Amino acid sequence: MTDALRSVRLSSVLNRNNAFALVVLAACVLLAVVPSGFQSAYAQNVNRVRSRVLSVDDSRIQQYGIVRAGSQLLTVEILDGPFRGQVVEACNDLIGKMETDKMFREGDTALVVLDTRGGTIAHATAYDHYRLQTEWILIAAFGVLLVAFAGWTGARALLSFAFALLMMWKVLFPNTLLGRDPVLLALASVIAIAAVTLALVAGVNRTALVAFIGSLLGVVLTSVLALVLLPGFKLHGAVQPYSETLLYTGFEFLNLNRLFVAAIFIGASGAVVDVAIDVATAMQEVADKRPDLSHRELALSGFTVGRNMTSTMITTLLMAYVSGYMSLLMVFMAQGTPPSLLLNTNYVAAEILKTVVGSFGLVAVAPFTALVGSVLFIRSKRREDEATATIDEDAARVLKIKAGPCDLRSGDVVQRPRRSSPSTGRQANSSKLGYTEW
Repeated sequence: MTDALRSVRLSSVLNRNNAFALVVLAACVLLAVVPSGFQSAYAQNVNRVRSRVLSVDDSRIQQYGIVRAGSQLLTVEILDGPFRGQVVEACNDLIGKMETDKMFREGDTALVVLDTRGGTIAHATAYDHYRLQTEWILIAAFGVLLVAFAGWTGARALLSFAFALLMMWKVLFPNTLLGRDPVLLALASVIAIAAVTLALVAGVNRTALVAFIGSLLGVVLTSVLALVLLPGFKLHGAVQPYSETLLYTGFEFLNLNRLFVAAIFIGASGAVVDVAIDVATAMQEVADKRPDLSHRELALSGFTVGRNMTSTMITTLLMAYVSGYMSLLMVFMAQGTPPSLLLNTNYVAAEILKTVVGSFGLVAVAPFTALVGSVLFIRSKRREDEATATIDEDAARVLKIKAGPCDLRSGDVVQRPRRSSPSTGRQANSSKLGYTEW
């Protein structure tokens, strides 16, 4: 009977997890089709098409050392869209910045922006190399590998990735551009993403709940520390790349400092959630194998798991942040900049703030998760043990009566006779009673 009950429980858990995955999938579809509200005023007269470069004219390009400026004229054949098959002239303007300029060669595939007037092409601009096909192939290959390795858990992980991407693109970014507080928006988005990710990967269960509470406390701590420490660093939010460009495009009302704070704990939230679910999963496994552990012993087990994880995740966070400014750091190195001057530079100080504040959240999330798990896992295990003991006790009282020499009726209580008589020591013959235990 206990095995049957466990089978029913497992089926219920699977149905609950599948139902939640369907809800998240519906939310992703809804977010994908809902417009962001931000669209170029010229979008109705623009077509973005894939084109093949037939010939290249570099006669209008001037070389200044390693930098090129001028215009590259291309002859391209349009490969898709309403103008498919047409051959047009496209312009590729170079502004002298290697990080944004691109050069085309004959045979390349380009993403061309067509400016149309009255159903005809008025102007064509080679925007960049066409990479969408390669990107989709790469994403598909990764998805197949993940599903092949992790099964349905990998498929749910891909769903959580899509949900996180859509939440930021369709909720966080548009509402921030509308003037709403980026810190509160980012905090709400991170909470939603963490809840969905943990429930999809770990299931709608107590493990996901423990990891969610632990990660939530870690993210809140990170955001509070960022708000408190930013004024002491004397940094402006414009230290982020392209933030000044954002002001020049008509959003001068944005608070770049709060946007920088939001970027700090968004960057650390992924690692925080990772540590929380790993600690919670390990504690759940320990609680299942050792139900006799006390709250303190289970919490100490969580601390042990969290120590090694946070030690490595801090280094991971450091490398992730430093990788974005490798060229800048190498410039300082090449110029012989002393460490005191290097650490006082606003870009470097901003990365130090990101790394240290994010590391605070990583260090704190492990004990937070361990403390929450020591309460919820022990309480859950005790409830399950009590329920199982009650079911086993009730099942032991059920007896199946069969025909025999005794005058028994359905509903009579029959007890197992003792194997030996206390007085004679002879074995009692239970078969004569004509019953078997069910």
